[in-house]
Amino acid sequence: MSQTRRKFLQNTAVVTAASFLAPINNLQASEATRVKAKAGYELLFMQTDWGFAGTRDEFCAAAKKEGYDGIEVWWPGEANAVKELFDAVKKHKLEIGFLCAGSQANIKEHLASFKSSLDAICANTYQKPVYINCHSGKDYFSYEENKQIIDYVTAKRKSTGLPIYHETHRGRMMFAAPIARNFAEKNPEVRFTLDISHWCNVHESLLSDQKETIDFILEKTDHIHSRVGHPEGPQVNDPRAPEWTKVLEAHLAWWDKVIARKKQNGERMTILTEFGPADYMPTLPYTRQPVADQWAINVHMMNLLRKRYQ
Repeated sequence: MSQTRRKFLQNTAVVTAASFLAPINNLQASEATRVKAKAGYELLFMQTDWGFAGTRDEFCAAAKKEGYDGIEVWWPGEANAVKELFDAVKKHKLEIGFLCAGSQANIKEHLASFKSSLDAICANTYQKPVYINCHSGKDYFSYEENKQIIDYVTAKRKSTGLPIYHETHRGRMMFAAPIARNFAEKNPEVRFTLDISHWCNVHESLLSDQKETIDFILEKTDHIHSRVGHPEGPQVNDPRAPEWTKVLEAHLAWWDKVIARKKQNGERMTILTEFGPADYMPTLPYTRQPVADQWAINVHMMNLLRKRYQ
């Protein structure tokens, strides 16, 4: 290859890369940055162990190194696993949030399993979680069946003082925007973990036709899962790519409203960076190689949002 051709290709690559990055550097200004935070406002970023292949200690060390304040994980259940988890969290000086769910198709068995996990999390003597995030119920349970879970969570929150949220998640009781609104209107003490990427997928839109409902949910949101979804899926392949700029901006606009309220009220805000591995992360056919680096994307989201919301 001639020197002239090699130089041309190198220069083209630099220009192309710069053009890809340009839209991300020109994101719309944040509504939340214009709000002066009252005393008490605190922003905590949590990392997910979803897709991490190492030990608990390695995961906590990696999260701490990147600048995370804590981690969000499922309750381990086994006594040895519980001790291993809390030893790692204590060693690396991290906060912890827990996921809680039932999986059984029968509501009686499901509720018993959910209660057992929630009770164990609340009763642990190692470290108080900053919140508990519930994958609550099932989308096919009746309103009355799912309400049993809501009632138990409400009672547990009152008796323990722990923040306990219901996640807006596909397959669970809060799987769709109008369904979640109905639950919250009839049960005013419901508080949400907002993973709005799911609703973009469920409603096959960026929800512009449900603004009133979305605003209602945002007012009841205390924790965010900052994954970026789109009308055809719950996770874009890479939020840094220019083709997703408008989709990213839609999510930022929703999150901005939550942060603005938290700043105005002087309250703690927790955000989990939750881009997932394959098969949430799109992969190449046959090899199943992820098309982007899950860990790097989550760290990018943390840095983007910390700068935007600090």
